[in-house]
Amino acid sequence: MRGKWTLVLVIGVLMVAGAWLWWRQAPVAVTVVHPTRGPAVEAIYATGSVEPGVMLPIASRAAGNLVELNVDEGDQVVKGQTLARLDDTDLTNTVQELDARARLARLNLQRMQELVQRKVVATIDLDQARADLDAAEAVLRRAKAQRGFMTLTAPADGLIIRRDGEVGQFIPAGQAVFFLSCCAPLRVTADVDEEDIPRVRVGQKVVLHADALPGQVFDGTVSQITPKGDPVARTFRVRIRLADPAGLRIGMTVDANLILIERSNALLVPSTALQKGALWLVADGQLHRQPVHIGVAGAKLTEILDGVSPDAQVVAMPAEDLRDGAAVRIRPTDTRPQP
Repeated sequence: MRGKWTLVLVIGVLMVAGAWLWWRQAPVAVTVVHPTRGPAVEAIYATGSVEPGVMLPIASRAAGNLVELNVDEGDQVVKGQTLARLDDTDLTNTVQELDARARLARLNLQRMQELVQRKVVATIDLDQARADLDAAEAVLRRAKAQRGFMTLTAPADGLIIRRDGEVGQFIPAGQAVFFLSCCAPLRVTADVDEEDIPRVRVGQKVVLHADALPGQVFDGTVSQITPKGDPVARTFRVRIRLADPAGLRIGMTVDANLILIERSNALLVPSTALQKGALWLVADGQLHRQPVHIGVAGAKLTEILDGVSPDAQVVAMPAEDLRDGAAVRIRPTDTRPQP
């Protein structure tokens, strides 16, 4: 009886061993692809916004009520054009008063000159009259300048991009009523992570996209890198010069890709084919593990610098348990159109 059970056990062990050997020698079914040629681009991603090259705030140096508005947002203006006027009634009255005092000082000087010629008064009295006239005219000029501050004029040719004020509103001294875009084309200011900023340089190529303008691509170059970063956001500000800003508007948000590496005819394989720095190749019906030198790595495709030929058969999605030298069976690729 014991011999019978021993025989059964031996037979079972042999069957398991045979099954294991069959599994080890059975061809592995894989899907293969060939490397392709195409562009390989490595870039630093950043977000930014469109802004004027030069933006000038236009404000009064004196406080007053806004009584006149001659332009609005979106208007083109020329240098010296009157944009708005604040109430200058008090200053006008002051100018008139000081003008009258200056006229009186001028007449007093003329009388003193006549009296000196007739030797009725001393020369020192003439000097005093001349000093009084100079002081009166200086005060008058200052009052006229202060009245001139109540009129806002364009400092240069440009575009009014913002207006902050309504007729009748009190405007404090120094508060901007207009913002003028002038003197330079539009640019983009982007915030680049501090870990990436060492790889950014002036003159670097940039490709930009705007959600507001889908399908359009804008070219640019890095024109300036701020020397001081933001310690809170951990970013550095980068200025980008646009080759052609047509279509972009001030304030639009853009995605900026600062190009680090760009090769037009790179050898590419699906990123899913890579396994621990190597590819699995099919040759003569067997699997071969081939270490490769990787270049630009992307989410879908990865550049192979060396280690594989363009006509190689590469396993598209290798399993973890593949063995070097194992027999392989290539699955047919489904070329039927998908619904």
